[in-house]
Amino acid sequence: MLRNKVAELFGITYPIIQAPMAGGITTPELVSAVSNNGGLGMIGAGYMNPEKLRTCIHEIRQKTENKFGVNVFVPNDFHVTEETIEVSKRSLKSIYNTLSIDENMLLEIPTPKCILQKYEKQLEVIIEEHVPICSFTFGVPSKETITKLKENDIILVGTATTVKEAILIEKLGMDVVVAQGYEAGGHRGSFLNDSENGAIGTMSLVPQVADAVEIPVVAAGGIMDSRGLRAAMFLGAKAVQMGTAFLTCKESGANELHKKAILNATEDETTLTRCFSGKTARGLKNQFIQEIKEKETVLPDYPVQNYLTTPIRKVANEQQNKEYMSLWSGQSPRLAKGQTVGELINRMMEGVF
Repeated sequence: MLRNKVAELFGITYPIIQAPMAGGITTPELVSAVSNNGGLGMIGAGYMNPEKLRTCIHEIRQKTENKFGVNVFVPNDFHVTEETIEVSKRSLKSIYNTLSIDENMLLEIPTPKCILQKYEKQLEVIIEEHVPICSFTFGVPSKETITKLKENDIILVGTATTVKEAILIEKLGMDVVVAQGYEAGGHRGSFLNDSENGAIGTMSLVPQVADAVEIPVVAAGGIMDSRGLRAAMFLGAKAVQMGTAFLTCKESGANELHKKAILNATEDETTLTRCFSGKTARGLKNQFIQEIKEKETVLPDYPVQNYLTTPIRKVANEQQNKEYMSLWSGQSPRLAKGQTVGELINRMMEGVF
């Protein structure tokens, strides 16, 4: 059960992958701890500039000799008008006032060309640093990119929320597919249809994907312990990818308020929202989501809304105000524990037998 295709392909002891959570959660301490304890640590590089990514890779290599990977966001074309930006700014104005935020803190919204250049430079760093595994979210890389990465012996992982997306990932020649169920915390990886239409639970999605593709399937979404691991593998997955379970670990870079909020939450306290970033994501309900929810349908798409709310999330973290933080969480918060990575992985594997 343990030495399967994914474990052998990734060079890991256990079929456990730490979800590549962007935004400072996947610190070198977290990634290296997962890899040192037999799983696969993953850097969530979605928001990192190339220099920061390179530094992070170097720091991890000082802490582990084991395999780890990097996840990047595939850029999507986006169109934004001054009108939609102003709608968002007006909806956020009262929150800016509540947190005493100066509107001069607003980040300049980059062009699609700038975002594409950042993505391409991230991939250059991954190649130059000989990172063995690269995963993709929000889409799939071009055929040219896939060829280039494979020429450098990099294992490629795609993220799918439907069978159709998984089939495309295999057709493009990628090596592994993560089947991300509706229960997953953080951003949905949907890219062929919108997130609401792809609302398929993990335990329903995994066997359907496993029957539809030949490449190994990794189950993600709501998996927190050995019971989830056993269930996923019985349904055809070769490994599991876990985010929330690792987010509350001591090595995680998540804000302590974020960790405590999950540890004290119940299964009915999460919701899907696009208020923070313009892309659908699952997190704990709070004042920010409640205030913006009615305007959600008219907000600009990702990454525009994400840039407009960056000062809110930054100041809320500094002020320790969880009502305006993005408290990403999956649907199984009752199963989260404040423990070390080693304790989490040991408990998972003890429960397998």
